[in-house]
Amino acid sequence: MKWSKYFIPTLKETPIGTEAVSHQLSLRAGLVHMLTSGVYSYLPLGLRVLKRIEDIIREEMNAVGANELFLPCLHPLDLWKETGRDKVLADVMIKFEDNRKRPMCLGPTHEEVITNLVKDFVQSYRQLPVVLYQIQTKFRDELRTRFGIVRACEFIMKDAYSFDRDQEGLQKNYDLMYGAYKNVFKRCGLETVILEADSGAMGGDVSHEFMVPASIGEDTIVSCSACGLQAGATEERAEGTSCPKCKKGKLTAQVAIELGHIFQLGTKYSKAQGAQFLDENGKQQSIIMGCYGIGVSRVIAAIIEKHNDANGIIWPREVAPFDVEILPIQGSKEDGEIKGLTEQYYADLTAGGLDVLVDDREESAGRKFNDADLIVIPIRITIGKRNLAEGKVEIKLRETNEVILVEKDQVAKKIAEMTRPVCATN
Repeated sequence: MKWSKYFIPTLKETPIGTEAVSHQLSLRAGLVHMLTSGVYSYLPLGLRVLKRIEDIIREEMNAVGANELFLPCLHPLDLWKETGRDKVLADVMIKFEDNRKRPMCLGPTHEEVITNLVKDFVQSYRQLPVVLYQIQTKFRDELRTRFGIVRACEFIMKDAYSFDRDQEGLQKNYDLMYGAYKNVFKRCGLETVILEADSGAMGGDVSHEFMVPASIGEDTIVSCSACGLQAGATEERAEGTSCPKCKKGKLTAQVAIELGHIFQLGTKYSKAQGAQFLDENGKQQSIIMGCYGIGVSRVIAAIIEKHNDANGIIWPREVAPFDVEILPIQGSKEDGEIKGLTEQYYADLTAGGLDVLVDDREESAGRKFNDADLIVIPIRITIGKRNLAEGKVEIKLRETNEVILVEKDQVAKKIAEMTRPVCATN
């Protein structure tokens, strides 16, 4: 991919009114653009990151036996009245009447819709378990949007749902999802804190939150250095209070971003919506459900919050928009060798399965280097006359800022060695 043919509108200055590093860098690097408060467009570079995260999620969901589908954003409000959540979520639901005067809403989540679907097709215990998931846009009329794409009115979520005949089946699927979530966040370069949580408006008795401690966020984790307790902050568990577990240490607080939440819903939705199956004795039973959500767009913000420096973003390799950037430095007159090597490296690396961005713009070397550090492709190849005079080309690893000089005919081989462990995990 040539930079000159790609839409990457980078910004030199930090946009006014942005408080979070992730918000600032996502705008400056040309990942997203704000249409209005809480509503963002994903630009080509940001979309590539988003798709790579989605690919990781799909691989992990498919590995635990979940089937992907795609549910509608438009919901009849009557469906939500069956569970009473039209009132519970009234403050954030975007409601309207269509041209046929039917009360409708834009889906803030999809428990009612998926339950309605499954009840139409599953009638026997022989058809269970069923595990379905989607990656979909959700809509919530947030009064206070914050931190760019962390809390937005329109956002992307992965939501999965399990349908089982008994608690044992639910626990099995719950444990599988628990493990899959750990894998997803690890592959995205994020270390999560997993907390037992309140199920809130979702319902059910058991739930866990997956948190990433960061400099921003709307949640707080308290920790005890004496016994290792980690929990969500409450009035009883606040910074400076005694640890409720060991009674010895003092609790310290850390702001965090919630990235995932999983729930054992039980029969809350199936009873309200009549989702039943015949057991082996011919008796009607309510399907037992689980629900599993990841804030996909939030993951991008969390990665940037945890992986950046003074120059820009430092993408973990699995989620970077490109694997390699080639940066040719031309003088006032185009150099034939530099152009030839650029084309050769591009062909060799793309043939090896890598996504490569070539900065072919007629810009100063300084502008190219600044933009390269800002958007941060993990590996950068710089081709310039000074090193070529000695038959060498520069390779820079953005994560460590390590610079390696390589013989010009060994570049593709060296890059293949560097990227092999990442390619193997895919």
